[in-house]
Amino acid sequence: MSILTPFFKSPLTDLTGSVISSQWGDGPCRDMEMKALDCLDAYGIRRGEVKCAELIKNFDECSVKIKQMNRTTAMRLERHRQHFAGERSKEDKYSKNPPSPETY
Repeated sequence: MSILTPFFKSPLTDLTGSVISSQWGDGPCRDMEMKALDCLDAYGIRRGEVKCAELIKNFDECSVKIKQMNRTTAMRLERHRQHFAGERSKEDKYSKNPPSPETY
């Protein structure tokens, strides 16, 4: 679980706790983190791990992007497989870039 509570709570943990949050700036995961933390605050840590599991899983995916990296790796490996099997030429190993917005 990426949402952790400190084992020992002190003023130092209160000051440095926001360093590892997604609330800095205008990040894409900040709303998901707030929903997960609000849910954990409402149910408590132990019961919240069960009740808020879906929110926590969504926040973890947003912040770590494991599924996105796995998809990218699978597409790269498929391109390499096609290239080595002769289904793609050396010049066509990678797809062409989409047109830039300026050309529209």
